[in-house]
Amino acid sequence: MAKVDINTKMITLLGDPLKQSFAAQMQNCGYEAAGLNMIYFYTEVNNEHLADVVNGIRYMNFAGFAVTKPNKVKVLEYLDELDPLCEKMGASNTVVKTPEGKLVGYNTDGIGFIRSMERDGNVKIDENTYFCIGSGGAGRAMCSALAYYGAKKIYITDVFEESSKALVEDINKNFAPVAEFCPAGDFSKVKEATVVLNASGIGMGSHVGENPLPKEFISKDQFYFDACYNPAKTQFLLDAEEAGATILNGLGMSLYQGAAQIEYWTGQEPPIEAMRQKLLDIISEK
Repeated sequence: MAKVDINTKMITLLGDPLKQSFAAQMQNCGYEAAGLNMIYFYTEVNNEHLADVVNGIRYMNFAGFAVTKPNKVKVLEYLDELDPLCEKMGASNTVVKTPEGKLVGYNTDGIGFIRSMERDGNVKIDENTYFCIGSGGAGRAMCSALAYYGAKKIYITDVFEESSKALVEDINKNFAPVAEFCPAGDFSKVKEATVVLNASGIGMGSHVGENPLPKEFISKDQFYFDACYNPAKTQFLLDAEEAGATILNGLGMSLYQGAAQIEYWTGQEPPIEAMRQKLLDIISEK
């Protein structure tokens, strides 16, 4: 990494906890590969002290900052402007500090998902119908972006039905009337989808080996995406692959959302392949 000097532009990730994050390693690799005099580091902070930290950033040598749980919604209160997608989603994971000192909010989570689907999965967003399992942070970003970019229909389910109902309502109100609620455990609409999404987190961590979708609902003619990328193939993807379906994990989503952040902070094309290799190296070491 380049030596830190008086001209080094800083980026910090605001969230709590952050010990599980790979973001700093991937971002700093990208800065080094692009020859950028920047440094990315972590700041563990929650909603209680978020205003103080954001206000401090205004007066320091920052290009911007990143935001994760539990601050993605709360941070909107302290920003000067919001990108249209960010405003409609009601959450920001990326903030740019302009030369005039304004803080502008963006959301690259959904952008990362869309770019991965298009570039890595060859999926044409506006030509497909989607069934999404999970309506938390990842599911909200994915489904909101799908609606923003013209998805035909989005069926959404979650074991927490109030969450999926709220997401359906928000999408139909703020984006387009394309979302439909499916009760927990009701997978009857899966057969109507051309793309099936797992944003539930089931299949990773303590849920490795589990699949939120019963195998009998899987069709070889569908495309299956899992937001998880560690393991590289969750049981959701393994079962879909066994059935003959096309599959894609969430590595590209994480990669492209981080790359989009660099674009916003610097105005430069990010070194995608260097960042991709860094992510793969990190995972292989775990």
